[in-house]
Amino acid sequence: MEMKTLYLIVPLAPLFGAIVAGLFGRAIGRAGAHWVTILSVLVSFICSVVIFRDVMAGNTFNGSVYTWLTSGETRLEIGFLIDRLSALMMIVVTFVSLMVHIYTIGYMAEDPGYQRFFSYISLFTFSMLMLVMANNFLQLFFGWEAVGLVSYLLIGFWYTRPTAIYANMKAFLVNRVGDFGFILGIGLVLAYFGTLDYSAVFAQAPSMADKTIPVLGSTPWLLMSVICICLFIGAMGKSAQFPLHVWLPDSMEGPTPISALIHAATMVTAGIFMVARMSPLFELSQTALSVVMVIGAITALSMSMVAITQFDIKRVVAYSTLSQLGYMTAALGASAYAASVFHLMTHAFFKAVLFLGAGSVIIAMHHEQDMRRMGGLRKYLPITYATVFIGALANAGFPPFAGFFSKDTIIEALHASQIPGSTFAWLCALAGVFFGGLYSLRLVFMTFHGKERMDAHTKAHLHETPWVVTLPLVLLAIPSVAAGWTIGTVLYGGFFGSAITVAPAHGTMAELAKGFHGVWGMMAHGVTTAPFWLALAGAVTAWYLYIARPDLPKVVAGKFGLLYAIVERKYGFDELYAWLFARGARVVGTGLWKGGDQTVIDGLLVNGSARLVGWFSGVARLFQSGLIYQYAFTMIIGVFVLLSLILTLWSTKP
Repeated sequence: MEMKTLYLIVPLAPLFGAIVAGLFGRAIGRAGAHWVTILSVLVSFICSVVIFRDVMAGNTFNGSVYTWLTSGETRLEIGFLIDRLSALMMIVVTFVSLMVHIYTIGYMAEDPGYQRFFSYISLFTFSMLMLVMANNFLQLFFGWEAVGLVSYLLIGFWYTRPTAIYANMKAFLVNRVGDFGFILGIGLVLAYFGTLDYSAVFAQAPSMADKTIPVLGSTPWLLMSVICICLFIGAMGKSAQFPLHVWLPDSMEGPTPISALIHAATMVTAGIFMVARMSPLFELSQTALSVVMVIGAITALSMSMVAITQFDIKRVVAYSTLSQLGYMTAALGASAYAASVFHLMTHAFFKAVLFLGAGSVIIAMHHEQDMRRMGGLRKYLPITYATVFIGALANAGFPPFAGFFSKDTIIEALHASQIPGSTFAWLCALAGVFFGGLYSLRLVFMTFHGKERMDAHTKAHLHETPWVVTLPLVLLAIPSVAAGWTIGTVLYGGFFGSAITVAPAHGTMAELAKGFHGVWGMMAHGVTTAPFWLALAGAVTAWYLYIARPDLPKVVAGKFGLLYAIVERKYGFDELYAWLFARGARVVGTGLWKGGDQTVIDGLLVNGSARLVGWFSGVARLFQSGLIYQYAFTMIIGVFVLLSLILTLWSTKP
């Protein structure tokens, strides 16, 4: 089979599964729906592995497979760019998606929308694969919007719940804000480069490095800075960066499998992947890199603090995702693209474990999500406990787990970077490590250790979840440990090659390579550095507060008073946006409705014109009485008026 055929099979197989499950779900039944989608994603994963091996052998591909539209000299095409970056993403996306598909059999077993759900998650996989395999901005934008659309459908899957409808609308609207910047960036690329093909744009980019355009009046800005910042605004929405982060925690209203799919390896990492793919452009704008780095650092620290105040098990993991995405974004700003993508890969595995593990707990607890009503679950859910514990240690960044290697590399890259804002970003990243250790182990201790706080009925029915739930957990827990051990190859072995461009002045990763002495050397060195001890301090704090002295958290919350309240309220962004934008839109809408629609359109134009016609009709009716003497009198008056006018005009004539 030709490789080009495999390239087509990878995205089209999940699309086929989505169509069959979605349109013929009733005919094939529940079992048919999950078998066709799982086998489709399995085929996609196997093909991705074959393609990855082919790419590692030195065979890459960049070409069009279909011309959608030609306008003048501009060709809008569907095409694939298969290199080491896209091949790695294809494996991560298809593997995590496959695990989520299998897990869904157990989690959604009693849901009436079973076939519809499988159709949606398979369609989601297709959309993400089209995004990562794209070789042009048009297809990138298609995949970008498609994952946004399907995430809207998945977050609001239980559409009878008002909270789910609110959450999916919130996600959709916030992403539209980011996408407005994204499409502006793509428009600028087309306007100034005359093409949407990656390779053509990247080839021209160095010659456009000094070109300026007027922004905000006559102020000149570097074209490359404007393009990159616009593109990054899109990434801020999709990858939930401050201040466009508010949609992601609310998206927990959707079923748990999509929480893992959206927040582990697919939608939220699309922005990270996009910036890494656009490295030839971002390397030409130090301003854009500084913006990316600072935004990422703020997100990493601020969201990790919110995570320690949450009690909904899924929301804790959601804020953890926000914080980890902040680390990835900060690394992009430090030109450590490889480290960012490496953390994307490791994070995909251990965050999927945490989300699916949380779902396993929710199933066992009869859909209870408040950790204050859990405790002592490790003896009832041993497999879930072991896998979640592994995920939590990886998330906190303890060796030898995968998160240690990728997160430590990012912190070292921020420390070594010379780009403005790097010191601030490094300090934020360090502080975030402490909170990461705290919220990760807090989740484990509150859920699986300590006093059992559930009601008697729930406790009587506690048992480990079915194998279709635990098997994906075990299979994802393995790379949550081992994926980090590939650091020598992925980061310091020139793995990405020409897929990522780094300017000589931004050689942060090259500097780190000089001090890398293998996996064991990195672990030995890691236990002597600040990040390890900060993570350990966070874990010990979690143990003390939630195991040794479970009465203290309320006391500590009271001591911090206003600060704790601000963090618990997520810094007030939800309220601010609700007041400023939602309320503002309602005020404007009400004004247009009452003033524009009711007063001007209905009152003045429609009803006013009707009343005017009615008045004239009433006056005219007075002269249409049917009485001959009234008509004669009217004629005499009319003749008199006409003669008076004629005589007046005649007398004024010179």
